[in-house]
Amino acid sequence: VLLLDEATASLDLASEALVNQATDRLAGRRTTLVVAHRLTTAARADRVVVMDHGRVVEDGTHDELLAKDGRYAVLWRTFIGEDEPAGV
Repeated sequence: VLLLDEATASLDLASEALVNQATDRLAGRRTTLVVAHRLTTAARADRVVVMDHGRVVEDGTHDELLAKDGRYAVLWRTFIGEDEPAGV
């Protein structure tokens, strides 16, 4: 098991890409748990678990969560500039 806790939190996008490439090689076929606030990191995962105030509020793949149009989808649209944040 490989656990990465905010591994790219303080990095610029170019450095984040390099770290992601390295962790992809390192993870191989291991179970990898990634704790992240960056949606670009979450979007790469096989499964995303969305938490709010210590509770799981959504879980699924990136595409499933976008289709559910819940909290994750609102955050994603805000991130890509499609929506203004509204009480998120």
